[in-house]
Amino acid sequence: MTASAGKQGRSNRVESPSGEVRAGSPLPFGACQYEGGVNFALFSRHATRVLLELYESPDGCSPTRVIDLDPARHRTGDVWHVWVRGITSGQLYGFRIDGPYQPGDGHRFNVHKLLLDPFATALVGTKNWDFEAARGYDSSSRLRDLSFSTVDNAGCMPKCMLTHAHFDWEGDLPLRHSATDTVIYETHIRGFTIDPSSRAVHPGTYRGLTEKIPYLEDLGVTAIELMPVQEFNENELSRVNPISKGRLRNFWGYNPAAFLAPKETYSTQESAAQQVLEFREMVKSFHRARIEVILDIVLNHTGEGNELGPTICLRGTDNSIFYMLEEDERRYYKNFSGVGNTLNANHPVVREFIVHVLRYWVIFMHVDGFRFDLASVLGRDEHGNLLQNAPLLESIAEDPILRDVVLIAEAWDAGGAYQVGSFSEKRWAEWNGRFRDDVRRFWLGEAGMMGLFASRICGSADLYQRSGKGPENSLNFVTSHDGFTLNDLVSYRQKHNEENGEYGRDGTDANYSDNCGVEGPSNSADVEALRNRLIKNFLLTLFISRGVPMLLGGDEFRRTQRGNNNAYCQDNAVSWLDWSFLEKHREIHRFARGMIAFRRAHPVLRKAAFYTDAEVQWFGPQGTTPAWADPERKSFACLILRHAEADLFLMFNADTAPSDFSIPAASGNNLWRLAVDTSRPAPGDLYEPGKEPSTEDQVTFRVGPRSSAILLARG
Repeated sequence: MTASAGKQGRSNRVESPSGEVRAGSPLPFGACQYEGGVNFALFSRHATRVLLELYESPDGCSPTRVIDLDPARHRTGDVWHVWVRGITSGQLYGFRIDGPYQPGDGHRFNVHKLLLDPFATALVGTKNWDFEAARGYDSSSRLRDLSFSTVDNAGCMPKCMLTHAHFDWEGDLPLRHSATDTVIYETHIRGFTIDPSSRAVHPGTYRGLTEKIPYLEDLGVTAIELMPVQEFNENELSRVNPISKGRLRNFWGYNPAAFLAPKETYSTQESAAQQVLEFREMVKSFHRARIEVILDIVLNHTGEGNELGPTICLRGTDNSIFYMLEEDERRYYKNFSGVGNTLNANHPVVREFIVHVLRYWVIFMHVDGFRFDLASVLGRDEHGNLLQNAPLLESIAEDPILRDVVLIAEAWDAGGAYQVGSFSEKRWAEWNGRFRDDVRRFWLGEAGMMGLFASRICGSADLYQRSGKGPENSLNFVTSHDGFTLNDLVSYRQKHNEENGEYGRDGTDANYSDNCGVEGPSNSADVEALRNRLIKNFLLTLFISRGVPMLLGGDEFRRTQRGNNNAYCQDNAVSWLDWSFLEKHREIHRFARGMIAFRRAHPVLRKAAFYTDAEVQWFGPQGTTPAWADPERKSFACLILRHAEADLFLMFNADTAPSDFSIPAASGNNLWRLAVDTSRPAPGDLYEPGKEPSTEDQVTFRVGPRSSAILLARG
């Protein structure tokens, strides 16, 4: 079957008057203004016909102009192109592409569907975007796009907007913080300030986030990692919350629709390319505060889903090129992303597209780096096999434009790949999922974890050294957007995802969590004291560990998701930061801020090298070698020796009983002073620099149950 049958249905469209259209150029891709007009260039190898449609309004059902591209004049190789006079910034447009509709052969062209330009830098009309309406139904079969829908989706589709590249950056330059100085704060643009408690003037927007820069400066973070800002459809879910009965929304955004376009609904107003302007203003403001901006970017799949999903962009542009398809039945998609489709990332055309996307965000939007969602997908070939030297990963690492940007891989995927410690080359840092799990397991009292915990705080040499990487390649975290918050990690033994409408099937069961005796909120002073102590242990561990620490936004004041460990669809109080918790849990905020400052004050903790035997010594509570092999032992200490800095004696006790540690002799004429003790209430839990009390008369130091402490040697 081909889509050519749909051409008669489009014969009444008005063609562009002659004399205003030229052949145009195949490069650059996308829409580019020059010489009083705009050049459009679009890749499609298997298309037989391409229509450029111009619109006046985002919800327009009919275009004001249609330019039907002549293959003989408007095609160079696989690139269709046209130059149109007299259109400027703010012009709305889309494409229709005709060609074979043969799903069994991998082709899904459908001229009835208005398509987004893969290189569009802004979309408009996304607020009420509805995939179900955009997908359309054939009136006779009621089948979705798996058959062939002749329903025109133009009125339901957002439109691409031509944007102006100029912006006054006022001399803004990349910050290029070293890994040893970096502290990352992960958050969601809308969720960070949308709750009224944030008191933001522009809640839930780029400008709302900008308003919180002084708070982040005071906290001490050096980089902010933003959950996806690439345009996506928050209305794509058809399920309802089984408790509230309200429709669920795609809150997280890990289902991109336009890779170069910042999210329209994160801007303060619906006007011409406002989201592009406000995103740039946000980045410039963060840079003035010496805070880098890192994007959590999704390049492993799109929001077009599986074979039943909507045709909105790449599927209708050239499905067999952009996606991995099953060999025996190309109607179906390989699904290494877990959400229905997988980009064919190592095809030369797709590889070039992905590199272009990254370059755009760096050159035109001034971002400082990327965290790559399910990055192992980017190392697979068209058959799904993991490549030893994946061309795309090498291209990104060696690209001359991207040489100085931060590259962080989520080094696994939904197809079973787990490459933590060995992802590609040294250029790539990695989310260290083993750090998360092993640190949780130690502090929650699991037997036999001392050795693994010790390795994690020292930079995970057991994971990274063999592949030639160092601790700077280890992105350490205890919590992230994906899973429990830090408060919920010590408040819930089980996930509570009932409101997601998936009958508890979603979200991991491997939480390594504890409820401290009460599932959920508690009025018990003892329970709350234990939870605070454990939270401080996690924060202390994160910030004394070699590697790059990442703090989940809101963990510094015990933000909760009510036990939901997969709140991707909760655009409500479950996911929003409740800023009243900042006052309620001021003690935890003070501790987090203080530990970030402690890390900054002691460069030995963040050195870009693994510890040598001359730098670190290990002790059991009695001052002898730790009983690493004894599964019942849960207490040990390490002495970090530095001649130019203060020596540090770190004690960790995950046991339910207190532990008395023998204090080693301090070097020179120094005295041991107490810097941190998580068993004590504030302000004794963390002392200000220069005010640490001496332990001069002590030969042992008692560390409370499930607690940690740090002594520093100073005169």
